[in-house]
Amino acid sequence: MNAALLTVGDELLAGDIENTNATWIARQLADRGVTLARIAVVPDDVAVIAEYVRSFSEGFDAVVVTGGLGGTPDDLTMDGVAAAFDRPLVVNETAREDIERTVEAVRDEYPDLDLDVERHASIPEGSRPLLNTDGLSPGCVAENVYVIPGIPREMKAMFAGFADDFAGNRVTRTFETSMVEGEVTPTLQDAREELPDVALGSYPSRGEEPNRIKVTGEDEAALDAAEAWLREHVRILGEVEDGNRTA
Repeated sequence: MNAALLTVGDELLAGDIENTNATWIARQLADRGVTLARIAVVPDDVAVIAEYVRSFSEGFDAVVVTGGLGGTPDDLTMDGVAAAFDRPLVVNETAREDIERTVEAVRDEYPDLDLDVERHASIPEGSRPLLNTDGLSPGCVAENVYVIPGIPREMKAMFAGFADDFAGNRVTRTFETSMVEGEVTPTLQDAREELPDVALGSYPSRGEEPNRIKVTGEDEAALDAAEAWLREHVRILGEVEDGNRTA
C-alpha cells in the first residue's frame, strides 16, 4: 500500500506552526507497513488544495489530508476536497446531530456560543463522515481520501478510528554502527548495487550516539539478506528495536 499526505495551512508555510502532524502521521503509516511516497504542504487556497488532492488520489492507494475544518474564513480544507471531486458540500445529518449534541453539552460553559452548525456539518456529497470525538467539525472519507482536522489532539483521535484501513508489507530494520559517516559511505554505495531489493538510509548521530543504518524492504527475506551482507561489510553494534540495541 502506498499513500500520500497533504497538510494544509498558511501557518505551516509561514513557519508559524511546526508541522508535527506530518511527522506523527508518517510514523503511524510506517508502523503499519504503508509506504508514504509523498508529503506536501499547501496554502489555504481551494484551487491549490483541489489540484493536489486530485493528483494524489489518482496516483496513490490512499491519501490523508489534514487541515482546518470548520467555520472560520481560512478553514478551506473541506472546500478544496469537494472541488477536487467536483462535488458540492452538503450537510451530513449524522454530523449535524453529533455537533448539536456537543454544543448542547457545553452550552452552560459557553452560553454565548454562536455556531454555524450547517457549515461545520458540511462534507462533500456522497462522502462518509468521520465524527470528531475531541472537537466539533467532522472529517470525511471521499473516494480514497481521508480528511481529518489540523488540531493535533483532534487529528490523532480521528485517525485512530480508521487506522486499520491502512496496512502494507513494508518492513524495516535499523542498525547501529561504530563507523563514522565518511567511513561507511563507500560501503553503502556498494550495498545499493548488491542489495537491489531494499532501500538503505544512513543517519549520522548528532551527539555521542552511534550512527544508524536503516534498511527497508517488502519482505523479511529481503531484510535477512541485507542484514547478512551488512554484518559482513560494516561494523554493526546491534539492531535497534524500540529505541534499544539488541545483538
